[in-house]
Amino acid sequence: MPEQEAAEQYGTPAREVGEFLRRRRAQIAQRWADESLFRTVFTVSRDEAVESGLAVVEALAAVADGGRVQDSDAAGFDVVRERLARMGASRSRAGLSTARVSTEVDALRPPAEDLLVADLPDAPERVVRDCVTTLTVLMGTLRLVVLETVLSEGQELIERQRLQLLEVATPVIELWDGVVAVPLIGTLDSARSQVVMESLLEAIVDQRARFAILDITGVPTVDSLVAQHLMKTVAAARLMGAECVVSGIRPAIAQTIVHLGLDLGTVVTRASLADALAYALRESDTGRVSAGPGGSGRP
Repeated sequence: MPEQEAAEQYGTPAREVGEFLRRRRAQIAQRWADESLFRTVFTVSRDEAVESGLAVVEALAAVADGGRVQDSDAAGFDVVRERLARMGASRSRAGLSTARVSTEVDALRPPAEDLLVADLPDAPERVVRDCVTTLTVLMGTLRLVVLETVLSEGQELIERQRLQLLEVATPVIELWDGVVAVPLIGTLDSARSQVVMESLLEAIVDQRARFAILDITGVPTVDSLVAQHLMKTVAAARLMGAECVVSGIRPAIAQTIVHLGLDLGTVVTRASLADALAYALRESDTGRVSAGPGGSGRP
C-alpha cells in the first residue's frame, strides 16, 4: 500500500494524539507517577499520584480533541491548572527554582512519547513524525501552563508574606486598662498606614479602649499621603469612641505637617509615649499620675 494511502487511514495529528492519550492513559499515568514531579508531591500514596496523572492525561486528550495544542487558554487546561499547576506551586514553595520545575514537567514528555511511537507500529513515518511533533507541542504548552501558575503562586506567596510582615511590624499593645498603643518603627507607606488603621480599630473594639496612642518616634519621615492616613486613623478612632493621641513627632515630620497645611488643632499630641500614657491615665481618671525621672508615670 502506498504511503499516501496508508496516511489517509489516520486522522489529523491532534486527533490521533487525543485518541492515543485515552487509549494509553493508564500506562501514561503509571509512568508519570514515578517521575519527580509526582513522586515528591504524592509521598503518602502512589495511587493518589496515578489518579492525578489520569486526570491530567484526560485533560490533555480534551485539548488535543479541540485541536488547540498551542493554546494555554484551552478549556482542557483548567483541570491541568488544578492538578499539575498546584503540584508545581508546591515544588516552588519547597524552594525549587522555576527552571527545576520546568525540567520536572518536561520529564513527563519522554514516557508519553515512547508509548505513542510504540502505539503506531504500522503507521507511515510521516504520520508518526507529525503525531510526535503534536505531542511535543502539547507537552510544551502544558509546561507553560504549569510555569505560569507557579509564578502566579509565587507572587501570591510574596504578597501574603509582605502582609504578614506588615502585621508583625505594626503591633498593637495594651499599655493599661482601656489604653492601647501602636509603636511605629521604620518607613511608613500607604499600605502599612492602612494596616495600622485596621489593626488599631480592631484593638479598640477588642479591648474596649478609650484611648489609642500612635507613637511615631521611630518613623524618620512621612509624605503627604501617609500624613493624611494618620489623620484618617485619628478620625476613625474617634468615631469608634476612642480618643487618639499622637506621640513622638520628630522635627522633620512636624515641618512636613506644617508645610502641607494639615490642621492638627483637634488632635492631642505629646512629645513621647510616656507623656501620652500619662495623659491617657489622667483623662481616664484611673488615679493620680506622677512623672518619674524618665517622664513616665504610675497611678
